[in-house]
Amino acid sequence: MTEQPGLPDRRQLRASDADRERVATFLQQAMSEGRLTTVELEERLGAVYAAKTLGELEPVTIDLPGAQPPAVQHNQGTVAPATDRIGGEPGSKASIAIMSGADRKGRWVVPHQHTSFAFWGGIDIDLREARFAEKHSTINAVAIMGGIGITVPDDIIVEVTGIGFMGYFGIENKGEVADPHPDAPRVKITGLAFWGAVEVIRKPRKKRKQLEE
Repeated sequence: MTEQPGLPDRRQLRASDADRERVATFLQQAMSEGRLTTVELEERLGAVYAAKTLGELEPVTIDLPGAQPPAVQHNQGTVAPATDRIGGEPGSKASIAIMSGADRKGRWVVPHQHTSFAFWGGIDIDLREARFAEKHSTINAVAIMGGIGITVPDDIIVEVTGIGFMGYFGIENKGEVADPHPDAPRVKITGLAFWGAVEVIRKPRKKRKQLEE
């Protein structure tokens, strides 16, 4: 396909974090359908997170069925950086639910490393009102015959690299979300879903007025 005169080559446009996350989600879905092995998924995810342009994202999905994955669609707008949410005394380093439930929500401070483990239970983690002890955080989520739901606002950068083995580990957008600012806090969510699910949902951050109520 020839580019129209005067228009930039779409493949040379810089990829956003949201673009990379959409490709990663597409690949994770392909693995859950048996189209990729875990080794192939890890190799392709490495290429995805190293990609700088939209063109570099295309080869990792070219042999998978379906039209263009929901990977290179741009959200409209970019939210302001949430740098005012960095700092504070770190909260709990773990959330555990064994044949029970647990949650981490409201005004809490996410530590540099947080481990979430659900076995025959459920865990709800909500980061929309949270602060972050450091700019870069990691949540290790493991769900075995259980479920972990993680809600993240659209003013932080989220990177999902977990594996779903006979289960689901992925991310999706709910509502009209925007691309986060490059200087926003970054949260990496990794781990394993075995006969269970780890579901990451990106939602617009609640309005300041709502947070103060």
